[in-house]
Amino acid sequence: MTEHTAQHTVRSYDEELKFLAHKIAEMGGHAERMVEQAVTAMVNSDNALAQRVISDDLILDAGQREIDEKAITIIGKRQPMAIDLREVIGTIRISSDLERIGDLGKNIAKRVVAVTDTRQTLSVYRGLQTIAELALTQLKDVLDAYATRSVQQVNIVRERDDEIDALYTSLFRELLTYMMEDPRNISACTHLLFCAKNIERIGDHATNIAETVYYIVTGSQLPAERPKEDQTHSIVVDEARQP
Repeated sequence: MTEHTAQHTVRSYDEELKFLAHKIAEMGGHAERMVEQAVTAMVNSDNALAQRVISDDLILDAGQREIDEKAITIIGKRQPMAIDLREVIGTIRISSDLERIGDLGKNIAKRVVAVTDTRQTLSVYRGLQTIAELALTQLKDVLDAYATRSVQQVNIVRERDDEIDALYTSLFRELLTYMMEDPRNISACTHLLFCAKNIERIGDHATNIAETVYYIVTGSQLPAERPKEDQTHSIVVDEARQP
């Protein structure tokens, strides 16, 4: 291989890796918009916006397929090693998490119609907005960590996941109270509970991405998953025991 050919090969390889990083940034921005719009549609009972979110999920699906195909091609053609291999495997893992975040946003949007006619107290929707803002901050921060390869940012994102879990537990308790007070609230509150759980899961996927970024940068895995702060199971058991 001549020096010119070697330089061309290295440049082409770099461009392929940059393509993967660019696609992750695209998918991340799209996932953020989907979740934000889904929660807005829920809060404002905006069925048209909800339908747009549902349709937009196809874009994330296509993005994940494109990344998978490109990554497999790179592995087969370039046989990357060390950090380059971690970069390629990491993009596959991150794109999968982003695709799942899009699915969760779509699931929230699908429930908008179901709760439109049975609006609940304003505090519930504010609670959903608060959890969503935290989860979206998590997602934005972890995408920034991926772009800058910041291990410090990764640790911040991972630790902040407890805040989302605590807010979810609080909202779960509030919705359960409304269901017990008036059976007519059960259907709408159940849908809202699933929405809150979907948002909490978005935070979990952001944490997954943070762990992948840490692996890309360091070549090591973060310590085993910390205990979750979601206390909803114990709340249900306590309520069931009450006369």
